[in-house]
Amino acid sequence: MGDVDGGLRVVLLGAPGSGKGTQAALLSRRLGIPAISTGELLREAVALKNGLGERVASVLASGQLVADDLMAEVVRERLSRADVRSGFLLDGYPRNAAQAATLERLLLENGRSLDAAILLRVPQATLLKRALGRGRQDDSEAVIGERLRLYAEKTMPLVGYYGERGLLREVDGDRPVGEVTSELLAALGREEGGQAARA
Repeated sequence: MGDVDGGLRVVLLGAPGSGKGTQAALLSRRLGIPAISTGELLREAVALKNGLGERVASVLASGQLVADDLMAEVVRERLSRADVRSGFLLDGYPRNAAQAATLERLLLENGRSLDAAILLRVPQATLLKRALGRGRQDDSEAVIGERLRLYAEKTMPLVGYYGERGLLREVDGDRPVGEVTSELLAALGREEGGQAARA
């Protein structure tokens, strides 16, 4: 099948422990488009060793969060590369409605738009269990609970933002990995075409 209108551009939303990273990697392989995480964006920006990379490196070294305007420059640089012409999966960006509006503007600059924002819904109890199961030393139930609370506070406005634009799809992430992948592909209208999940 030919590449229609420059591919599939998707934002993946989900709480820490929802399986976003796992699904992004699987979808990237299935759809043949890059999965771009916030961490990867920042590491790649630093590796460029140019003015942008130096600014990002100094913010990261100071332990601060990367401000929205600097993050926008990092995303603009990444979206200017050839490998995203066939589409992309963004994991971890945007994190708030202001960043979502910036992403919309950056895509419009190139005559493009987002195709979908997919929310991986996983119950809080499952997220806690998964996070505690990872066994990180600093991961007490209280720390994880606070992380999830902050995520909900910042990300719920994004759910509304994409819902109003008719871009939001919701997928139940509290199931076996393969089932979640199949439902994600279905939500993107890509379950057929010889790429159907094999039993």
